[in-house]
Amino acid sequence: MNEEVDILISNPYVETLAFFSVAVLSLVVFLAVFEFVTKYNDWHEIKRGNVSVAMAVGGKIFGICNIFRFAIQNNDTIYQSLLWSTFGFILLLVAYFIFEFLTPVFKIDEEIQKDNKAVGLLAMMISISISYVVGASVS
Repeated sequence: MNEEVDILISNPYVETLAFFSVAVLSLVVFLAVFEFVTKYNDWHEIKRGNVSVAMAVGGKIFGICNIFRFAIQNNDTIYQSLLWSTFGFILLLVAYFIFEFLTPVFKIDEEIQKDNKAVGLLAMMISISISYVVGASVS
């Protein structure tokens, strides 16, 4: 059984499809976790036209996918890539909580929900920046 799977995965098209499928499924799961920890409904706010939420969510999507990029590039198997990506996602989540903690003057979630574009942009840039730091350390 393992030999057939190895032969199948050795095809670059099948391998790409496998990595793509795992990445998209994981992205959906990781975004659901982020949705759970924010105090607002991401997709409802985006539907209303809240640009700050869209920037924050876009940064999270980019950050998660960027970590996947590094994980796929630096690991041999889908399983290893998924493990590193999950670890990277946890670090992105930690960075989100640190960002909230380091801004005691205002609440990040409340400002983003109020469409404070400066805070939304900062949240996006933190997600993107942290993803590069995490990605560089993926082995």
